[in-house]
Amino acid sequence: MTELTGSPGKTGLPSEARVLVMTAVEAERDAVLRGLDGDGRFDVRLCGVGPASAAARTAAALAGGEAWTLVVSAGIAGGYPELAPVGTLAIGTASVAADLGVETADGFASVDELGFGASGIAADASLAEALLQALNRAGLVAAAGPIVTASTATGTAATAALRAARVPGAVAEGMEGYGVAVAASDADKPFIELRAISNAVGPRDRDAWRIGDALSALSAAFAILKEVEL
Repeated sequence: MTELTGSPGKTGLPSEARVLVMTAVEAERDAVLRGLDGDGRFDVRLCGVGPASAAARTAAALAGGEAWTLVVSAGIAGGYPELAPVGTLAIGTASVAADLGVETADGFASVDELGFGASGIAADASLAEALLQALNRAGLVAAAGPIVTASTATGTAATAALRAARVPGAVAEGMEGYGVAVAASDADKPFIELRAISNAVGPRDRDAWRIGDALSALSAAFAILKEVEL
């Protein structure tokens, strides 16, 4: 059973907020910046690929002296088709490292079960809900639920099923969210994860990926996020 750490009841995005947005690669960063259209409350930085790089670079940014009020992990991702099909948006209610644990004779055991920590970090619940409602009002299709973080992206139907079973209700899979969330939690900063769905979680079919459409959806989502008020 995954136990969530974090502060899901904190307030969301005030007008004077300073928001740190971490994306893995330049294309995601540029899409976010297009959506923000020069909003000075946001600072968009690269965290690199994978949870280790994401955690290290986010922690370094948070230690830089800025009075951050919110941390966002953002980018494109694979979606679980029944909940977040290609072309839609996913808002993480939690970021969960689905492969953080050990294999045993009886199957996978998470770090939670082993007593070594928490494999899930809860998002800022009030902001996640406000963003979901705002996206829906704007006509953008979005789903909210846990977002899986994996160091090795899923490439088979069997792995997709295993990870979905470990993280009930998972809407998407990325590679950085948990790392960004750990750094934010350690710094006692509210956190959310926002992803645009470019492909389905499961067998890799590059011909079916819609990266350009996902980046456009990411821009549209951040144009909405900057207007969200609680």
